[in-house]
Amino acid sequence: MSQADECAGRVCVITGAGRGLGREYALRLASQGAQVVVNDLGTGMDGRGRDAGPGAAVVEEIHAAGGKAALNTDDVSDFAGAEALVAQAVGEFGRLDVLVNNAGILRDRTIVRMSEDEWDSVVRVHLKGTFATSHWALRHWRDRAQDGPVHGRLINTTSVSGLFGNRGQANYGAAKAGIAAFTTIASLEAEPYGVTVNAVSPGAATRMTDSIPGRTPSSQAPDDSRSPRWVAAVVSWLASRRSDGVTGRVFLTSGRRLAVAEGWHPGPAAAPAADPVEVDSVLRTLLEKARPEAGLSGAERVR
Repeated sequence: MSQADECAGRVCVITGAGRGLGREYALRLASQGAQVVVNDLGTGMDGRGRDAGPGAAVVEEIHAAGGKAALNTDDVSDFAGAEALVAQAVGEFGRLDVLVNNAGILRDRTIVRMSEDEWDSVVRVHLKGTFATSHWALRHWRDRAQDGPVHGRLINTTSVSGLFGNRGQANYGAAKAGIAAFTTIASLEAEPYGVTVNAVSPGAATRMTDSIPGRTPSSQAPDDSRSPRWVAAVVSWLASRRSDGVTGRVFLTSGRRLAVAEGWHPGPAAAPAADPVEVDSVLRTLLEKARPEAGLSGAERVR
């Protein structure tokens, strides 16, 4: 199988595909023969406003290169909108093979300054949006699986903010941590249908990372290591049949590193204690033996 036909004939839905990583995924999968539904609301980074232009431009770019694509502007955090998105892929291209949950917004704020709406809106788009589209995709795959394995792919997006933590992103990080857990659970439920479920934690310079204080703007990225193309390579592998049998995993991917994340494991253990003084002694001993948590870079934090 050549790179040009890696995903030949596969029908892919990509949410948030009008810009940044989503755009890169759409163009790459289309170049490999996939039929792509480009979903994008064209909102600002905070989720406000709507503009079909960015998504339409990606569809036109795919068409100009000889590929097949369709535009969708439904809101993935709306249950009916997510249903319509999956229905469009099936209606226009006959089925759905790959769902890439990429859409997201940011409303960074420390917990003491964060408003209820800033919490709700970010969790809604990231976490509910991932659930809603996955729900309808899995229903489609469940029905198809009556005739045999469907070789479906559900690819979610988590973040180092959720895996390792980042100040000022409690809403975003909590949603992304939830997506990592959702990925594990969905992989168990999807396995009987012949569907794999994985997640990527991307490291790339996009307009989303531009909004994080202290980050170099994407237009001024010093080298190719922050290009979205590195992440797109992993997403296209996950979307293809080459990734058969790989499920329930999280991949940290950028131009600097490609790694498999390791989730929660039971650490040092001891016999339980009931006396508070004994509990203190036992837990402090265990903490001394335990591996430190990882920081934002993935390296262990220095105590």
